[in-house]
Amino acid sequence: MTCCGPAAEAALDLDRLSEPSKDEIRLASRPAGPGLLQVYLNVPGAHCGACIRKIETALAKLPGVEDARLNLSTRRVAVRWREGEIPPLIATLDRLGYEAHLFDAAQDDGRDPVLSELIRAVAVSGFAAGNIMLLSVSVWSGADAATRDLFHWISALIAIPALAFAGRIYFRSAWNALRHGRMNMDVPIALGISLAYGMSLYETMTHGEHAYFDASVSLLFFLLIGRTLDHVMRERARVAVSGLRRLAARGATVIRPDGTRDYVPADEIGTGTMLLVAAGERVPVDARVVNGLSEIDCSLVSGESEPQRAQAGTLLRAGTMNLTGALTVEAVARAEDSFLAEMVRLMEAAEGGRARYRRIADRASALYSPVVHLTALLTFIGWMIASGDWHRAITIAIAVLIITCPCALGLAVPIVQVVAARRLFENGIMVKDGSAMERLAEIDTAAFDKTGTLTMGTPRLTEVERIEPKALAIAASLAANSRHPVARAVAEAGKGMDAAIRFDAVREVPGCGLEGESGGTVWRLGRSEWALADDTGHAGTVLSCDGRFQGAFASEDRIRPGAAEAVADLDEHGIHVAMLTGDTRGSAEAVAGRLGIADFEAGMLPGEKSAWLGAFAADGRKTLMVGDGLNDAPALAAAYVSMAPATAADVGRNAADFVFLRESLVAVPLALDVSGKAGRLIRQNLAFAVAYNAVAVPIAILGHVTPLIAAIAMSGSSIVVIANAMRLSERGDLFARRKPARERRNAGALRPAE
Repeated sequence: MTCCGPAAEAALDLDRLSEPSKDEIRLASRPAGPGLLQVYLNVPGAHCGACIRKIETALAKLPGVEDARLNLSTRRVAVRWREGEIPPLIATLDRLGYEAHLFDAAQDDGRDPVLSELIRAVAVSGFAAGNIMLLSVSVWSGADAATRDLFHWISALIAIPALAFAGRIYFRSAWNALRHGRMNMDVPIALGISLAYGMSLYETMTHGEHAYFDASVSLLFFLLIGRTLDHVMRERARVAVSGLRRLAARGATVIRPDGTRDYVPADEIGTGTMLLVAAGERVPVDARVVNGLSEIDCSLVSGESEPQRAQAGTLLRAGTMNLTGALTVEAVARAEDSFLAEMVRLMEAAEGGRARYRRIADRASALYSPVVHLTALLTFIGWMIASGDWHRAITIAIAVLIITCPCALGLAVPIVQVVAARRLFENGIMVKDGSAMERLAEIDTAAFDKTGTLTMGTPRLTEVERIEPKALAIAASLAANSRHPVARAVAEAGKGMDAAIRFDAVREVPGCGLEGESGGTVWRLGRSEWALADDTGHAGTVLSCDGRFQGAFASEDRIRPGAAEAVADLDEHGIHVAMLTGDTRGSAEAVAGRLGIADFEAGMLPGEKSAWLGAFAADGRKTLMVGDGLNDAPALAAAYVSMAPATAADVGRNAADFVFLRESLVAVPLALDVSGKAGRLIRQNLAFAVAYNAVAVPIAILGHVTPLIAAIAMSGSSIVVIANAMRLSERGDLFARRKPARERRNAGALRPAE
């Protein structure tokens, strides 16, 4: 069940937000943009869309707070605030009735006390419901008055400890909400359970024929089953995040300038720190190998089980495992800015997006409490007027109160998104939020960058022997300042050569190339029209000195695995495929021809890619942009939805909605498939939840439903929604099981996208 339930007994003392606590908040915050800091708070009492709205709205209104986003799976809220006076975050949440404290990854030991409490409550309520039901069967079978009264009293005694122990989850939440002046879904649930028991006790004391102890306890039993299933499904996403976090090294051996070695926590490692990573240890932060030779398990990054060779100059990602030899490495990022930390943040954000379907469900759930109470009250008044029988009127009102719980509606969207995000994660695809999956399922166009996306982005120079050694040495010296694939190929080809000149300053111009100054002379390495004062038609990458041609560098790259299949698959789904690249037309035409892409644009600058996407958007097209590198970031941000490989530049990964960790480009149609299935399941769940209420509520108002049947129907609707979402949780490697597009086409397996 997605009902709200912050623990009342855990409410914080307002005095806790003292100066020391403010200092702790500042220390726990990390940069989140120019002049912005971000801090994570655990809010264990957050359970549903109503919680999201209350918490995010209240925090966003605080002075200095830029925005707040609550993740239900991890029950963690990320607050971005402007540097300066620290806003009263914890005190604000306390006034709302939510326990809150600073998130500490080191204390996340994987234990789940909430699940343990839920399982115990399910066991107690199930045991009580079973015994009361046995007694009820005897009453229904025609027991005489004395036997009936005895069985009712026994049922009442069994129900008291069951409601007190198992029902405290709802009673605690409802009381906490009421004492803080607000409503939540647990208030009418607690009211329905209490009224059903109170009415039954009155019937027993007055020797009445009907008692509903079985209804109150069975309602509690089914409610707890639904809430437990919901918790387990969300926990699966949280476990994925915890599993990633556990891959992070707790610390590392630092090599001091004087040669001494100390073991320090990972969060104290700064950029430029020299580290010793022994065989069998995980790399603590993103680092570059300075000395040593080893093999690295990079399955976390690439999904490939084959160990990769590491030597001087190799970039290692945080979380990868050093297998064979000791390595001396230099940290190139702090732990909080490393690859593994970024993957954890992406996974945690997967359920936090405000997709269209979720907004609809949240708005509907927000109306729940007032609508339910009003409906039950009007039902009671109507039956009192019609029959004059207050007993019958209140019994029907209780049934209406129980059956109208919109837990199925509250579960319809988030459960599917949690399962879908986990499914993608299991296959090496990270998604930022549920709205990205929703948008991906709607695309009609897919635009790919070439270098680093359709190709592997590791080109090598051709005809090196024809290049003047001096020009190659100077070009390699310039290229060493860039991560662009062609620049790295030039740097590798000229490795070890003496350029004979030293650059005073070097800057990279996205989409153009590198520019270096040496003693007033300007050297450029990049596009010919940018590097040369008088471009005479040189192809590929050129080196110039004050605008004069010095040499040309031709390179070739290999096609990324799965690129041809991905293009064919998208085409089979009726999705228009295009290629946008800054490379020359000849290079672009060769790759497009090999992959069967008819629509391609060459020689494009970053702004031109964004303009191309804008033109398509103006025509009503919904475009997926798949790109890698610094010059693709504007296009990734401008696209309707975007995707980048894990090998992309940091700015590219940050701009993308999806990040795929494996080499194969089949990740694109796989993500499209899962997103499409998730969208269909969400629509099915929403339709079922609306249909259930449209049918069940009138029947209950007309008096054809007892409180017991209402309890079973309401809980059953939630279980149906959860079971439908679990259809996405099929185990296995989608990459391994996926058939080639041609084979699936022949088998008739492909259908146009909805």
